[in-house]
Amino acid sequence: MFLDIATVFVKAGNGGDGVVSFHTEKYVAKGGPDGGDGGKGGDVIFKVDNNSSTLIDFRFAKHFRAENGGNGAGKNCKGKSGKDLIIKVPQGTVIRDKKTGKAIADMFYPDSVFVCCKGGLGGKGNARFATAQRKAPRFCQLGEKTQERELVLELKTIADVGLVGFPNVGKSTILSVVSGAKPKIAGYHFTTLTPNLGVVKFRDSSFVLADIPGLIEGASEGAGLGHKFLRHIERVRLIVHVVDISGSEGRDPYEDFLTINSELGNYGERLASLPQIVCANKSDLLQDPSYIEEFEKKIGQKVFPVSAISHKGVEELLAEVVKKLALLPPAEPMEIDEYYEEVPDNASFEVFRGSDGSFMVEGGLIDMLSRNVILSDYESYHYFQKVLDERGVIKALRDAGIKEGDIVRMKDIEFEYTE
Repeated sequence: MFLDIATVFVKAGNGGDGVVSFHTEKYVAKGGPDGGDGGKGGDVIFKVDNNSSTLIDFRFAKHFRAENGGNGAGKNCKGKSGKDLIIKVPQGTVIRDKKTGKAIADMFYPDSVFVCCKGGLGGKGNARFATAQRKAPRFCQLGEKTQERELVLELKTIADVGLVGFPNVGKSTILSVVSGAKPKIAGYHFTTLTPNLGVVKFRDSSFVLADIPGLIEGASEGAGLGHKFLRHIERVRLIVHVVDISGSEGRDPYEDFLTINSELGNYGERLASLPQIVCANKSDLLQDPSYIEEFEKKIGQKVFPVSAISHKGVEELLAEVVKKLALLPPAEPMEIDEYYEEVPDNASFEVFRGSDGSFMVEGGLIDMLSRNVILSDYESYHYFQKVLDERGVIKALRDAGIKEGDIVRMKDIEFEYTE
């Protein structure tokens, strides 16, 4: 089964918690704090797998979570760092943020690696808070918590040349003749259900040729099968436009030519601007050979008559492809939107009344405090009160109408307000 688009959920590992510990040993009085730091959480990393050509592995496996960092321990032992999670994807996969729709990575090269989410930092143990004035801190820091992210993986085939045209014009036959590829070939429409790739070697040159499932009118808007695979010719440098010059399907080759170009233009400006070589296939079935000249005049460019079955004209077509490719710039990764990981918000907060009349305080500032404050420790609690006053939380509570004895809730912290 061919799958070229998938939605996944990724989450880097949480940082491990620091620990409160004091050194205890026989004959050693007041050994002091020795709580170790928590370990860093694992990163989520995308890496190209050159043995894969589809996103089928993501059909059912959609949730990926890196390992959490280990908690610290006594004797200044640091927690184990979480193992990075490596997600393998086919070459040509574009990674988009589902929420914004922006492309954040293009796995264009065979060795492409992209660190998508970084693991949370480990919390500090109480040994890190010891000072000359505070020799026995009884608090530590919790590890950073990471957020899950929803991504869209979109596979865009990497090829130099793309074969386009109506169904049953002979694209797959041409691919099988000029390369070692063995696509399914039959005398009915939509025989090709997935893009097929073949490496073409001609004289001293070689290039990658992609056979795209047949397009029909309305393909750019979702009609037929081809609309699903138009993304696979976005990367090509050159288009070989195949028409059935004999009209064996009962269609007018000129109308087919105009229709396909219209669909390419409707899909995107880049496809419409790509250079084209027109291949007039099934020329051996043409009753009047002079029609090729007439067809050339109609479209305003040279046409290469080909009979894929008898291999007639194939060498001339390949020579022109190689000539054109030599003049075109090499393919490059698509432009991606500037990628950045969300910086933790340690300043914002919001005050509102709960349904029971209590005062609720939420926001990045509260998330930071809940990670750094141990209310059972006097010094830590004093730091908590100081930050609430300095950052304007107390003032905001007063402006909201808080009175002596009212209950205040901040995440898992609950206390009674006093002046």
